Amino acid sequence: MGQPVINPDIYRRLEEFLAGKGLRRTRQRDVIIEAAFSTTDHFTADELWERARQLDPAASRATLYRTLSLLVESGLLREIDLGMQQTCYDPNFVDHPRHNHLICSDCRKIVEFEDKHLNLLEDCISRRLGFQPQSTSLRIEASCETLRTMGVCEERKKSGGR
Repeated sequence: MGQPVINPDIYRRLEEFLAGKGLRRTRQRDVIIEAAFSTTDHFTADELWERARQLDPAASRATLYRTLSLLVESGLLREIDLGMQQTCYDPNFVDHPRHNHLICSDCRKIVEFEDKHLNLLEDCISRRLGFQPQSTSLRIEASCETLRTMGVCEERKKSGGR
């Protein structure tokens, strides 16, 4: 995907969160934030580390992990399980807090989607069972159309078979 402009609300919310914890913004934190929110793609800590090092080779791995933890705690970044046996981070919950994920079981391509019918269903199920939803996460693993019709995804060929 392209390089989206980083939502200024992210910096505002982070500054408020950090101030509440007695912390401040630093150059290294800003580099990590830029690396995390200059994409709409999901990423692992290692992938974020590579992005941050491209922006500033002096970026510290320890600062990366502390900043990831702060971003998750502040609600700006969501830690998600996409079934790849590693933690991924999703930078899209600030703008789309109720989105879900469809994942190709062959190439692992991730497609985000929102559906108002799912929101209604989640509310109905939760209320019927005596709960009030605070957050939801839906992950659907499926075969993409290319896999179903051709037997293999072009995306998998491009990525070297992930």
